[in-house]
Amino acid sequence: MRYSFRLRPGAMAVRALESEWHRCRYLWNEAVRQQKTGRKPTFAKLGKLLTDARSHNAWLREGAQVPQQQILRTYAQSLEHSFAVKGRGRPRFKTRRDTLPSLEYSSRGFSCRGGRLCLAKGIVIPVVWSRELPAEPTSVRVHRDSLGHWYASFVVRREVVATPAADEGSGIGIDWGVSVTATTTSPEFDLPYLGHRKRCAAELGKAQRKMARRHSGKRGPQSKGYQRARKAAATLQKKAARQARHDARAWAKSVVDHHHLIAVEDFTPKFLAKSTMPRKATDAAIGVSKQELIECAARAGRKVVLVAPAYTTMTCSSCFARAKQRLGLAERTFQCRECGFIDCRDRNAARVILAVAERRHTRVDDVSHASSPFGSDVHAV
Repeated sequence: MRYSFRLRPGAMAVRALESEWHRCRYLWNEAVRQQKTGRKPTFAKLGKLLTDARSHNAWLREGAQVPQQQILRTYAQSLEHSFAVKGRGRPRFKTRRDTLPSLEYSSRGFSCRGGRLCLAKGIVIPVVWSRELPAEPTSVRVHRDSLGHWYASFVVRREVVATPAADEGSGIGIDWGVSVTATTTSPEFDLPYLGHRKRCAAELGKAQRKMARRHSGKRGPQSKGYQRARKAAATLQKKAARQARHDARAWAKSVVDHHHLIAVEDFTPKFLAKSTMPRKATDAAIGVSKQELIECAARAGRKVVLVAPAYTTMTCSSCFARAKQRLGLAERTFQCRECGFIDCRDRNAARVILAVAERRHTRVDDVSHASSPFGSDVHAV
């Protein structure tokens, strides 16, 4: 498991880390060039090439050997996955401008002494120990984010904490939305719209107006004042994103702890960016919440069923009859013309999603529309 901590490197340490990264990036790009010329590089071949390159290149010898070996190992794994995993592309060149520094050290390339992280070649960095490590780390990844902050991500082996057992018959259906991020079949597990970006909108607008005033109007490098305003705006946006992910993680854990079957609407929120509510949709963080829920359920061994969103809003959760016309977004109440059932639009959709998953299907069309999904006479087709 990974534990991440903020680093406080000095100017000399930053220069040393960036120099190490340029060497590693050079080796990665050389490996990509080997693959593009048809030489089929494996980790064993790349290791031999690294040994030969270090013997002839003094610039490479100035850097530590451990991160150079690790980036070639990472490249070999990426190349292997590009053939084995569907949709995974081939490794590409890492450019100086578009790639953030990331260095991997195995146990022989780092140590922790006196509250500091000591890396190979004498790089010593203070660490903000926000919590204790449960065991000795086996490796560490030192990386820089888009704001210029450095972090250390330690890999630690620890005992697996058992997830509380849930009843075999306990299930929950989840329908995604914007006004309420997640509406479930059990109201106590709803995830409301938290609006972290909305709360910092005034500060963000102030920073963006500073950016507009300080922009020179020309392409190319901008002033230091513009860069400061840009960093302030990016910091606010990243803060809101981290708050949304933290809340989504806490919500996902509560859902997973109490339910054995989790039926999730397989909703892709990309189209909302072209709608009339892109800002609120981004703030709702539907994609992040869905990802955290699926990952948390997989770690706990829960059953997750992704149900296609088609017709979930038009179908009655009481008699499973389908409405003849689509419900507009302004209509927040569902009313069945067949049985007279009335309920919240999203709550009804969540119940339909759960009913489809309980019958081991992933689409509403796969379940009979002639009878109630919660009755004894339900059958699947």
